[in-house]
Amino acid sequence: MLEELRAAVASHRLVNLTGPLGVGKSFLAGRLENATAVDLDRPNALIALRGALADPARRMLVIDSADGQQRLNVLRAVLDDAGGEHPTVVVVSRRPVLAHPDWAYSGAVTVTMGPIRNGELPTRAAGIEDAEGRVLVARLGGGIPLLSDAARRALDSGVSNVSPGAVADQLAEVILDRLGRELPGRRWRHSLRLLATVRCGDEELLPGGPDHFSSLAALSIVNRDTLGLRITEPYRTVLELAYRWRRPEAHDSVRTRARDYRLTLLDRARDAKERADLTDQGLFLTGDPLLRRELFPADEHAVGFHTAVAADADDIGRLMRRWALDSGFDLRRCDRFTERWGADDISAFHLARDRDGRAIGLANLMPIGAHTVDGLEPLLQQHSRTLTAGGLFLGVAHCTETAARAHLLRYVLRQAVQGERLVVSTASPDYQVLVQALGFREHGGIRDDVYSCGRRPEVFTHDFAAADLPGWLSGITHGDGLDTASARPVVPRLAPKELRILLDYASGLTLKAAARRAGVTPNTAKYYLSQVKAKYQAAGRPAYTKIDLALRVREDGLDRL
Repeated sequence: MLEELRAAVASHRLVNLTGPLGVGKSFLAGRLENATAVDLDRPNALIALRGALADPARRMLVIDSADGQQRLNVLRAVLDDAGGEHPTVVVVSRRPVLAHPDWAYSGAVTVTMGPIRNGELPTRAAGIEDAEGRVLVARLGGGIPLLSDAARRALDSGVSNVSPGAVADQLAEVILDRLGRELPGRRWRHSLRLLATVRCGDEELLPGGPDHFSSLAALSIVNRDTLGLRITEPYRTVLELAYRWRRPEAHDSVRTRARDYRLTLLDRARDAKERADLTDQGLFLTGDPLLRRELFPADEHAVGFHTAVAADADDIGRLMRRWALDSGFDLRRCDRFTERWGADDISAFHLARDRDGRAIGLANLMPIGAHTVDGLEPLLQQHSRTLTAGGLFLGVAHCTETAARAHLLRYVLRQAVQGERLVVSTASPDYQVLVQALGFREHGGIRDDVYSCGRRPEVFTHDFAAADLPGWLSGITHGDGLDTASARPVVPRLAPKELRILLDYASGLTLKAAARRAGVTPNTAKYYLSQVKAKYQAAGRPAYTKIDLALRVREDGLDRL
């Protein structure tokens, strides 16, 4: 990120360094050489700013805390008064300045800084001795250094790691204090707690009137969504946890009212896309802990979806083989399914791509019809006659990045609601548990172990008829809904071969010996072990050494399976 920022200031006179609250923008900008910093939070900041702009000796000026409409208005006017003679200027803000009307034609170049990933942040919790505390810090922090450090301080002050709400309460105070520079007063604070609880709120759910609603929308952690305003993660999870800890009955009342309101709208909806949006929101408001954990994790991940075309064949093949390896499936059999499904209808593959355009996941959603029935038969077998009467068939849903998996699963459900029926055939125990939690009807296993993995796929169906959606959502078990941020360690999903290599290696065998016992090459065993480490890393429980891996085995009870 520093190199990207240096390159931008080397070739442009006006640069906007932007990113979420607490992500470390000021720290990064402070590492620019020969830069003078002016923080708009400090007293007499405008006087200092005008003096710095007028000083011909200044080569670079960093203007920090440029947050909120009023500050951006004033800052734009000051820069205009300075004309074109000012030094290189780096404006540090939580939202891109180009989104502001006065800055639309400023010529600013945007450098975006996101949450820290890939293992850097969990090391900030290294001073915490117990594993559960480290997991809690990493999960509540959500890749935001400000929140990670605040969580660590909360634990250092004596707050128990078995009380995530108490830890979140201290983080919430930090968030609200930092947001104070964007919006004066305190009236909006309670509205944020309500919005965090309902996930997506319109004026009906957020009382206060149009002006108050617009004020909330201007906050940097709030975005406009299909059904109203939405707080980005992990801030939403932190604020909801804190609210539930402080006022559990009020929290439950707010969520129940929002659920009933959304179900009423769903009952009246006539558009398929609107029903899909309301169903997605309804699943969140059921409060079922498993659904919260699997479908609504405390993590933001920019993912776009599109139906596949012929040019996507290589990405489809790569992701399908990765799915087979991660699931312990036979690669040759997986290749045959890929070829058959692609030949039937390549547009049945839906690809998930990240903000850089990389294919990171896919789902195979085949319309059930005469041209696909033959391709579905191996995964339905004795159920084929009764389950091939329309709707969509889900053959695979796989994502290489854990944080994006929930987006893929919710995308599949949205497609199913619009298609009004979904048939699922899966050999994954995790997916079997998930579809059962979603209230799917179970038809039992098929005759053959089609993936050669030691497990026969189980078949499930669900009809998403418009009239039945409110009743279906009401019937899903309600819980506290906040399991995603609990102190209980997250146990990553390990494929059978990954688990076998992990257990043998962690027990003291060399990697070569573990490979020999599993009947694979040392390179393959090394790959499986790297996958295990990556999955623990994604779960916020990094395991870098054999000792770390042995500790994870004991913590998760894997040696007792």
